[in-house]
Amino acid sequence: MAQLYFYYSAMNAGKSTTLLQSAHNYEERGMRALLYTPAIDDRAGGPRIHSRIGISADAIAFDDAYDFFERIRGLHADRPVHCVLVDEAQFLAPRQVLQLTLVCDRLSIPVLCYGIRTDFRGEPFEGSKYLLAWADNLVEIKTICRSGKKATMNARLDEHGDRVTEGAQIDIGHHYEAMSRKEFRLDEVSPVNRT
Repeated sequence: MAQLYFYYSAMNAGKSTTLLQSAHNYEERGMRALLYTPAIDDRAGGPRIHSRIGISADAIAFDDAYDFFERIRGLHADRPVHCVLVDEAQFLAPRQVLQLTLVCDRLSIPVLCYGIRTDFRGEPFEGSKYLLAWADNLVEIKTICRSGKKATMNARLDEHGDRVTEGAQIDIGHHYEAMSRKEFRLDEVSPVNRT
C-alpha cells in the first residue's frame, strides 16, 4: 500500500540530498520517479533540485494552481510512475497536500515530501501543517544548532548576518540558520503572545 511521507527538519539538514538519493535509488532500479520543486524557488536556475553538497537533478515546477492528482494520473497512464518526490513541501497549498494523499490512495504511488515545518518566526507553513496532520509517516532529519543542541527552528539573517524578525513568510534567497528553540528565543519573535 502506497503511503505519504513527510521528511522534515530545520534548514541545512540535508533534505534535498536525501531526496536526490531516493530518486537515484528508484532510477538505478529502472523505476520512474517524478521530482517536484516549487516554481518560486529558482535558485538552481530553473526547475531543478540542488543540494548544497553539489548534486542536482531536473524537476517539474509546481505553482499554486498545479493539480498533482490530475497531472500525475495523466503521466502514470502514459508510463508507470513508481514514486513522487516533492522538495520544499512547505510551499504546498492545503489542497495540494490533499491531492498527494489521493496519489497514494487512488493511484497506489508512494509520495515522499521534504520540507521545513516553520518559518523564521516559528509559524507553521500551510503545506507543512497539513503534511504533519495527514502523512502516514513523519520522519525527522536531524541537524544541530551552533550550541550543539538539536536544531528545530529557522532564523532568517540579513546580508550582514543580523537576525530578521519581520517580513513576508516566504522569502527565497535569504540566508537562514538552523537553531535550537532555546537559541531561537521563540517568545521574542513569535506573534503568539504568552499571556
